[in-house]
Amino acid sequence: MAETIKKYLNDSFAARWTALILIALAMFFAYMFVDVMSPLQSLIEKSRGWNGSVFGTYAASEYILNVCGFLILAGIILDKMGVRFTGILSTSLMVAGAAIKYIGITDWFQTTAFCEWLGSWWVALPGSAKLACLGFMIFGCGCEMAGITVSKAIAKWFNGKEMALAMGLEMAIARLGVFAVLSASPRLAERFGNIEAPILFCVVLLLIGLINFIVFSVMDSKLDKQMGVTSGGDSEEEFKVSDLGKIFSSKMFWFVALLCVLYYSAIFPFQRYATNFLEVTLNIPNTEAADLFRWFPILAMVLTPFLGAFLDNRGKGATMLMIGAIIMIACHLSFAFLLPAFPNKAFALLLIVVLGVSFSLVPAALWPSVPKIIDPVILGSAYSLIFWIQNVGLCFVPLVIGIAFEKTGGYVIPMIIFASFGVLAFIMSFFLKIEDKKKGYGLELPNIKK
Repeated sequence: MAETIKKYLNDSFAARWTALILIALAMFFAYMFVDVMSPLQSLIEKSRGWNGSVFGTYAASEYILNVCGFLILAGIILDKMGVRFTGILSTSLMVAGAAIKYIGITDWFQTTAFCEWLGSWWVALPGSAKLACLGFMIFGCGCEMAGITVSKAIAKWFNGKEMALAMGLEMAIARLGVFAVLSASPRLAERFGNIEAPILFCVVLLLIGLINFIVFSVMDSKLDKQMGVTSGGDSEEEFKVSDLGKIFSSKMFWFVALLCVLYYSAIFPFQRYATNFLEVTLNIPNTEAADLFRWFPILAMVLTPFLGAFLDNRGKGATMLMIGAIIMIACHLSFAFLLPAFPNKAFALLLIVVLGVSFSLVPAALWPSVPKIIDPVILGSAYSLIFWIQNVGLCFVPLVIGIAFEKTGGYVIPMIIFASFGVLAFIMSFFLKIEDKKKGYGLELPNIKK
C-alpha cells in the first residue's frame, strides 16, 4: 500500500513565499525608519541645534536598551512564545518608539515647557535630542526583536527548502528600504519645508508593517496546527533557560558572533555618516550626496538573492565571508585616502557600489550558517545573543566615530577605524573556516537537501 505523504502549508510554493513577502515588507519599513534622518544630518544640526557628537549619540541610542539586556530577553521570549507573539510585539514597539521620536523632532515640541525641562538637565543634549533618543531606543528594541523573529520564521518556513535564497531576498527587500529612504527623505523635507514630513511618512509605513505581521500570524497559526505544535513556541521540545549554556559553550557561535559585530560595526555606523562624509569630501549639496550614497544597498539587493541561491545549491559560505571582509577593508581605506585625493563623484559611486558587493557576500552567508551550528530549540536565543553582541558594537561605534570626527575635524581617522574592523572580521572568518573544516558543520556545503 502506498504511503500517504502529509503536506504542510509551507510545502506550498505560493504560501511560503507569500509569508516571506509579508515579513520582509515589515523589515523594509523598519530599515526605512532606521535611516530616515541619516541624509538630514546637516538640516537637523541647523534647525535643532545639534552637533556631530549629539547626532552620534542619537545614532547610538537605537541600540542602548538592547545592549542593556533587552535582546537577550527578546530571544527567550521568541523561543518560549513563538514567532507570532514576538513578531506582533516587536512591530508594535517599533510603531510606539517611532511615534515618540517623531514628536521629539516636531517644531511644536520645541516650544513646549517639557522640551525646555528636558534640555535643562544633562546639558550635553538638547531636549529634542533626548526625546528622539528615547523613541529611537524603544524602536530599536522592536527592530532588533523583529530581526531575530524574521530569521527564525524563515528558518521554520523554509527548512529543507530555499532557506538561503529566502534569507537573501528578505535582506534584499529590507535594504531596498535604505535606497528608498535616502531618495525620499531629503526630497520630502524639501517639498514640505521641514524635517518632520519624512519621519511621519515612515511612521505610517511602520503601521502597515504591523498589519503585515498580523496577517502572517494567521498563516503561521495554520501551519502550527498542521504540524501539531500546540505550545507557544515553534518546537515540540520545551525550551529551558539552562539551554543557553549550549550556546555560550560553542566555539563556532563565538566566531560567528564576533564576525557579525565587527563587520556590521563598519557598515551601519558608516551609513549614518556617509551622506555628510560625501558632502564634505566632494563638496556637494546634501540631496546630491544622499542620491549618491543611496546606490550602496542596490547592488547588495540585486546580488544577495543570487548568492543565496548559490549557497543553497553549491555552498561555500565560509569562503564568501572571507572575501566579503577583504572587499570592505579595501573600500574603507579608499574612502580614507584615495577619495579625498581624487574627489570625483564617479569614483565615489564606484567605491559605494563595490562596498555593496561586500554587503551582499557577508550577510548572505552569515545568517543561514547559524541554523547549521545551533539546535532549533534554542535558535531564537542564539540569534538574539548574536544580535545583542552586534548591538554592543553598534551602540558604541557611532559615539567613537562622532568623537573622532569632532577631535580631528575630518573623516580620515573614522574611515581607518572602519577598515580596522574589517581586518578583525577577516581574522574571525578565517578561524570560522578552519573550525568548520575540523568539525564538519557544513558551512561550505549546500543548504538544499537532495
